[in-house]
Amino acid sequence: MASILFSIGAGLIEVLVSPIVDSLPSEAKAASMSLAHSFYSWGQVLVIVVSTLALLIIGLDLWFILPLVWSLLPLFNFFRFMRVPLISPEEKGKQTPLKTLFRSRIFLLALLLMVCAGASEMSINQWASLFAERGLGISKVLGDLLGPCLFAAMMGIGRTWYGMKGQKNNIYKLLVVSSVLCIATYVLIAIVPVPALSLLGFAVCGLSVSLMWPGMLSMTAAGYPSGGVAMFAILALAGDLGCSVGPQLIGIIADRSSLNWGILAAVLFPGIMLIGLVALKPMMRTALTR
Repeated sequence: MASILFSIGAGLIEVLVSPIVDSLPSEAKAASMSLAHSFYSWGQVLVIVVSTLALLIIGLDLWFILPLVWSLLPLFNFFRFMRVPLISPEEKGKQTPLKTLFRSRIFLLALLLMVCAGASEMSINQWASLFAERGLGISKVLGDLLGPCLFAAMMGIGRTWYGMKGQKNNIYKLLVVSSVLCIATYVLIAIVPVPALSLLGFAVCGLSVSLMWPGMLSMTAAGYPSGGVAMFAILALAGDLGCSVGPQLIGIIADRSSLNWGILAAVLFPGIMLIGLVALKPMMRTALTR
């Protein structure tokens, strides 16, 4: 029950924060979206480092103290958010209806790419610690710090960089480069039996997926500026579906063969992302010329 309630709360935060950020007056909305999502990555780094060190100090038997301590953060946000000024939402009559969005091939493709963005990000993120432990022969503490923590840190760096300096760069081209780089790092992690290169792969993979989720949100919002909260909710749902499907695929294949083959199979998601982006460009060009 606790996991269900936590997931509902986290899902609502994702659905509500993205349209709030997009509604802010700015000439660099994609950069603002990337900067906002960078704090997810920095939060992950903070939780991994603090939790790992805390467990070393208090012992694994007292693990249940950590969720109680971490619950203070959303409690703090609860009271702080009551005083955040918000821009009035767009009138319902001016919003693009969902049925119109689902009739658009561009939006449907954007949903598929959101699935791939979520899967590309979480597939390696969820399995990084175990892979570091078994594949690299290191302890769980180092596995957590050198696996998901290193991944999250590089993901945060990528999002922060684009949020502060990348607004002059074309987000579409960066997403294409990110997809190619993600494919390369998945292959590197899966097939190269050199611990140092595997750790490098984790880091570069975090950088490669950093712009996928916020980038797709920004591109879709730019194409459908009147999509409203409902549009962001559907996009987040697609991304979360990918976050579930990706790690599950690795797990299924790992059970039947090995974790390396599971990670290699996950190349499917950035591969589809790359193909989808290539297909999306002429579709967007045609839509703009109508």
